[in-house]
Amino acid sequence: MARIEKDFLGEKQIPDDAYYGVQTLRGKENFHITGIPMSLEPNFVKAFGYAKKAAAMANRDLGVLDAKIADAIIYACDRLIAGEFRDQFVTDFIQGGAGTSTNMNANEVIANLALEKLGHRKGEYQFVNPNDHVNFGQSTNDMYPTAFRLALILRLASYMEALTKLQQAFFAKAKEFDKVLKMGRTHLQDAVPMSLGQEFHGWGTTIGEEVQRIAEVRQFLHEINLGATAIGTTVTAAPGYPELATKYLSEVTGFKFILAGDLVEATSDTGAYVLLSGVLKRTSSKLTKICNDLRMLASGPRCGFNEINLPQMQPGSSIMPGKVNPVIPEVVNQTGFLVIGLDLTVTLAASAGQLQLNVMEPVITFALFTSIATMENAVNSLRVNCVNGITANAERTRDMVLNSLGIVTVLKPSLGYKQCAEIAREGYETGKSLHDIVVKERKLLTQEKWDEVFSFENLINPKFEQ
Repeated sequence: MARIEKDFLGEKQIPDDAYYGVQTLRGKENFHITGIPMSLEPNFVKAFGYAKKAAAMANRDLGVLDAKIADAIIYACDRLIAGEFRDQFVTDFIQGGAGTSTNMNANEVIANLALEKLGHRKGEYQFVNPNDHVNFGQSTNDMYPTAFRLALILRLASYMEALTKLQQAFFAKAKEFDKVLKMGRTHLQDAVPMSLGQEFHGWGTTIGEEVQRIAEVRQFLHEINLGATAIGTTVTAAPGYPELATKYLSEVTGFKFILAGDLVEATSDTGAYVLLSGVLKRTSSKLTKICNDLRMLASGPRCGFNEINLPQMQPGSSIMPGKVNPVIPEVVNQTGFLVIGLDLTVTLAASAGQLQLNVMEPVITFALFTSIATMENAVNSLRVNCVNGITANAERTRDMVLNSLGIVTVLKPSLGYKQCAEIAREGYETGKSLHDIVVKERKLLTQEKWDEVFSFENLINPKFEQ
């Protein structure tokens, strides 16, 4: 069963059970790009429901939209907000037209839901029209970015929660490894001692910083251009509509939205997306560094660092029996590379805006949603499948510290740089331990003083001595 719908380009057959209409179908047929429809990002659908609801409420109160029609539209929006009819949002994320197909997808689904509410059949747009009623006083150019910004705010919540849980997992390991002595390294060379707990705590701290940066940049998403319509001049919008619609959007979502002071500027500006993408890239860079460290510290196990053990997730080779690879840090690395690449996509798309509109916003939408979703999955996997199960090889790490020449740095305040360098060189050339050279041969320190200087507490929290 099908119904016939028409626009100024002609007629199309629409499946009778479909709530979308002719313009959505054209968009679906025109854009086979990612194969990922809008329905796979629930927050985007929900955000359109909120934004269209706020618009209908404002237009109803201003007397420019019949109250009966407005209430039916509000009812339809509430169903979208509740998570219903997601499967009716079928347009590809990447599309020409600056998101017009997606906006019309929302308009048509809402119109047909409203029609049914009022006792009419789908497609009887003379009673509730997608353009004249649902999209009243609106344009794709203000509705799409408003919904996008709201969807990002909603979407970032779970990502920030995932990062916070990862931070807590690192802190838990930091406490567990607080008494595990190990050698710190710079330039991949022995540096000075530390505890494994300090290393893990540092990773937790740096992840916590990312949650703060995301929270800060998220505030820029609260400035919207709702009511700007086509280019920011509010053409077709009733007087007072931008302010009232923004007020209602704040009320129905619980987020404080601010109407941009310059709607012409705001309609073409995509700077907030560049900022957000930059923070996502920054987090990816940090996670990549952490995962590289985890892989290195777990390397071997017998011919590498072998300081920590990562959970064994799967056989690592089709030819080498018994080999196990650090697959979780590896997949997080790859996800980070993807996000870093998508940041370039956002940068190029943002710079490609022309005059009063940036028509490249759909690819920015795809890039940011992809970055957030994939990185959230990666962060959760890193925590659950890797960090939580890490164990330490405490005896090995302690032996490496005590056999290292790097610990001579601890003696520099009392023996001086030159003499310490000579001692380190002798140890390097002869293979002797620092203890033998300093205590037994040169008798520069007593055994008692050596034990004091090289106690665990002094090695990880050295006291300044002259």
